[in-house]
Amino acid sequence: MTELQNLPMRSWLFAPGDSEKKMAKAADSAADIVLLDLEDAVAAENKPVARELVHGLLASRASGHERLWVRVNPLDGDWTLHDLAAVMLARPGGIMLPKARGRHDVERLDHYLSALEVANGIEPGSTPVIALVTETAEAMFTTGDYKGAPRLMALSWGAEDLADSIGAASNRNADGSYGFTYELARSLCLLGAAAAGVAAIETIQGDFRDLDGLKARAEKVRRDGFAGMLAIHPAQVDVINAAFTPSEEELTEAQAIVDLFAAHPGAGTIGYKGGMLDRPHLSRAMQLLARAGRG
Repeated sequence: MTELQNLPMRSWLFAPGDSEKKMAKAADSAADIVLLDLEDAVAAENKPVARELVHGLLASRASGHERLWVRVNPLDGDWTLHDLAAVMLARPGGIMLPKARGRHDVERLDHYLSALEVANGIEPGSTPVIALVTETAEAMFTTGDYKGAPRLMALSWGAEDLADSIGAASNRNADGSYGFTYELARSLCLLGAAAAGVAAIETIQGDFRDLDGLKARAEKVRRDGFAGMLAIHPAQVDVINAAFTPSEEELTEAQAIVDLFAAHPGAGTIGYKGGMLDRPHLSRAMQLLARAGRG
């Protein structure tokens, strides 16, 4: 898992597991992580075939497995173990757990993965996990429980399944923005990830043609604290990667703040460009540099 700590996590591109063409296109894209999907993108009758195709795609790639992850089906159904048994033999880079109801689901997944890693000669504990943590009503109340959960590297959230879970006719306001409940889900995901010490990943934008809207949204959520964003189409990847890549101007500013505090050890506040900086400013600057590999 040590090497994976430095894995870029800006763009997470879904590809349906029952389409060889779309999976190959996603794998060859600039996405930091590809999510080969066995859940929502695949109809029930196609899941056995999709497992074979996902296994085949993984097995056909001699390298780059660390960025080829699989979204399995939820633990409260009948398919999760079948998914894992089929794909772990081909050593996926990680697993996305949908509809996680709390820490206990991640711990249960950890038990399954541990057994399958041993069975397939994979280093124990080396398969990381991202959990989707707001897709059901009950899951909204456990978003702060993931600190120390095994294998966990990131949390993300979902608005469509949550709307279905609570019987909502829509998750949008009249102006197209998310309703209060779904903005709450986004905030709880962000806070839960911060509490757990893992990355927060923004949910999808369904309209893949609206790249200007995607750019504005991705830039906003990065400012809010998200580290990356889910994508449903290759056209979204470059926009997301750019939005979550700090500019040279930002990095220069952050380095200047770090250098200023280093030159004044013990100072709690320092004057800078007509304002005052304190320790939280230093912390944010150091985090930005660390994410860019300059920390």
